[in-house]
Amino acid sequence: MKDGIGIILDFSRAEDKKSWQIVNDGVMGGISQSEIVFSDSGGLIFRGTVSLENNGGFASSRRSAQTYNLEGYSGMLLQIRGDGKDYQLRVRTDNRFDGISYRYRFTAQSGTTQVIRAPFTDFEPVFRGRIIKDAAPLLPENIQQIGFLIADTQAGSFSIEVDWIKAFK
Repeated sequence: MKDGIGIILDFSRAEDKKSWQIVNDGVMGGISQSEIVFSDSGGLIFRGTVSLENNGGFASSRRSAQTYNLEGYSGMLLQIRGDGKDYQLRVRTDNRFDGISYRYRFTAQSGTTQVIRAPFTDFEPVFRGRIIKDAAPLLPENIQQIGFLIADTQAGSFSIEVDWIKAFK
């Protein structure tokens, strides 16, 4: 750790490129498509096409469950390049396929590299896109999954590149 910053995922490292999976709206009849690829510079690229047909409208990626134990940290930083669309950083505190996620919404500005600062206190508990009012607050020491989602009727192609994800104090 340097200056209160801890690396969670650095996509220039081979081990951080493993165990990513795609979950699109096909689980509910939609036809959105997405994939994870890696750029020549090592960034994770989450890209695809969101379709609103068949009551669809989302695409997501997530890393298989593992314990990150971010106790003592205040939030996450992401270095990204985007397309001007709105995304969600999503974390889960269990390893089930379905259940409560905690989301942080951000806009990936087009044509520039930016660092997104996502305080844990700003993550919202959601289940299938709906806020869960009586959910427990996010406990950073219990984070087991990290992922990205695009939704909110943003039909069409999308692409976001993530260089790294870090935790800050």
